[in-house]
Amino acid sequence: MGAKSFQYFPKNPRSLSIKELDGSAAADCFRFCREMDLPSIAHTPYPVNIAIGETRGRDLYDATVASLKNDLIIAEACGSVGIVVHFGHLKSSDPLQGYKNIIQCLNETLGGWQGKAKILLENQAGLPGSMGITLEELVYVRNLADEPEKIAFCLDTCHAYASGTWKPDQTDRFMERGRELGYWQNLAAVHLNGSKYPSGSGKDRHARIGEGCIGAERLAGLISFPEFEGKPVVLETDPGPDGTHGDEFELLHRLLGEKK
Repeated sequence: MGAKSFQYFPKNPRSLSIKELDGSAAADCFRFCREMDLPSIAHTPYPVNIAIGETRGRDLYDATVASLKNDLIIAEACGSVGIVVHFGHLKSSDPLQGYKNIIQCLNETLGGWQGKAKILLENQAGLPGSMGITLEELVYVRNLADEPEKIAFCLDTCHAYASGTWKPDQTDRFMERGRELGYWQNLAAVHLNGSKYPSGSGKDRHARIGEGCIGAERLAGLISFPEFEGKPVVLETDPGPDGTHGDEFELLHRLLGEKK
């Protein structure tokens, strides 16, 4: 169908339960992806919230760390670039506590980790004032971690647009700010999604490529910058009428080909 990378859940996306590694299946995945030159990324389960720390009890915190370590092991065995982790959120009277919790969780998860798979922090779609929507937050949290070399970024275009962080008519400025911060040099993957709601809405509702408020041309224009070259780009959109994403792939390949 034209796909050049993919994303998968290493285990049940609704649970933090540990999954035993199937070494044979992982080796098959590793081999297939190398033969087909098909990079992959893993997505951690939805209950993972690295910003809450121990505010909901030590048991949940320990389960979160254990789940993240489990995902890293599976992703490493499959030869994946890393595991995508949402930045997280915390309602607290102390606006800095959530960031402290994130750094603590990252440190405990990555302490002793020797694999190549990284944690890929993903930006969020929340309204201004929410956590994890700016490039600055992502870069500073990475820099403050004990082992930043084990952390990279996954840019979600819907989230960046919906939060107002990326304004398509100011893409050059968005790219330049990322260069100033050192964000792009640590970009490891992209979630390429349209947005059902306008910029600044803070709503995380993905639209298919060519539909919604962003537009296929502006999405293609963004990822045509050299900073995106060689990075796994995956869709998190609904399938088309035929049950596939073939029409989206075709549209993107055509637009990106025109921009070369």
